[in-house]
Amino acid sequence: MMIPNILSEIENNRSFLITTHENPDGDAVGSTLALGCFLKSFAKDVLIYYRDPMPDTYMYLSLADTVVNEIPERHFDICFILDAGEADRVCKGFSSLVKCGKLVNIDHHPYGDKFGSINYVDPSASATGAMVYRIIKASGRQLDFETALCIYTAIVADTGSFRYSNANKEAFMISGELVDLGINPWKVAERLYESQPKSRLDLLALALSTLTISAKGDFASLTVSLDMLEKTGAGPELTDGFVNYPRSIQGVEVSILFRQVSDRVYKVGFRSKGKVNVAHLAALLGGGGHHNAAGCTVTGSIEEVRRTVFSAIEKAL
Repeated sequence: MMIPNILSEIENNRSFLITTHENPDGDAVGSTLALGCFLKSFAKDVLIYYRDPMPDTYMYLSLADTVVNEIPERHFDICFILDAGEADRVCKGFSSLVKCGKLVNIDHHPYGDKFGSINYVDPSASATGAMVYRIIKASGRQLDFETALCIYTAIVADTGSFRYSNANKEAFMISGELVDLGINPWKVAERLYESQPKSRLDLLALALSTLTISAKGDFASLTVSLDMLEKTGAGPELTDGFVNYPRSIQGVEVSILFRQVSDRVYKVGFRSKGKVNVAHLAALLGGGGHHNAAGCTVTGSIEEVRRTVFSAIEKAL
């Protein structure tokens, strides 16, 4: 019933705000822009808001250059929050800051809050982009190339190029249809993985020098400090994917990326090879995510944060 309800809200309303979580990744960007393209095909009034800047990696997608980074002082009939898990991941106090008739929550995180007037939440979906695809297909509208490119990007990014456990049958079926519509997998892969700025490699070199591996060799971590970001001139969005490097080490079950965001605050990203449910691990630390990919925020010095996180991982292992 969720999809018919969403389509009804689209048909019966005029103005829409679309947003997603802080530091948007490929699924967040692809799904929000795909929904934006879909709504604009109905000549709706659409505004897409991100708390943080649009990553340069995704500027090839339609509507990417229209995204705003400030919440406007106006009323919206409907606010769509995609891929966020909880409203506060958009920005602190988001629900009270935005004036809208209804909140529609579309998400595939298993530990997400049902904060919307309508909650379309499906942890079995490979990506939130796949859920937007379902909505568009249910509408009877033909997918155009620009929308298809956004959805394909969302699925490829969130499945790790179809390497992760969420790369299910539906992900391949949708992607196959999108390729039939003219999507070129190599061109998307080139945009996502082979068009990075030199500053990202400079930052990665510094991050790799911080590699730590547990005594048993079953978990490993990297750290990115504010000093590293300043030294290389890289933005925090360029750390996307860094957490996967420790996981590639033989014997490592869980990898961690500690990214400093202020004096005593660290974003902690987790990746698992499958043995450990890092969504549960992150939830214990106030965060959330998926079985194999999750995150949280931990306060303290880097030594204190590492002790807290490493202790939790040791118990999980």
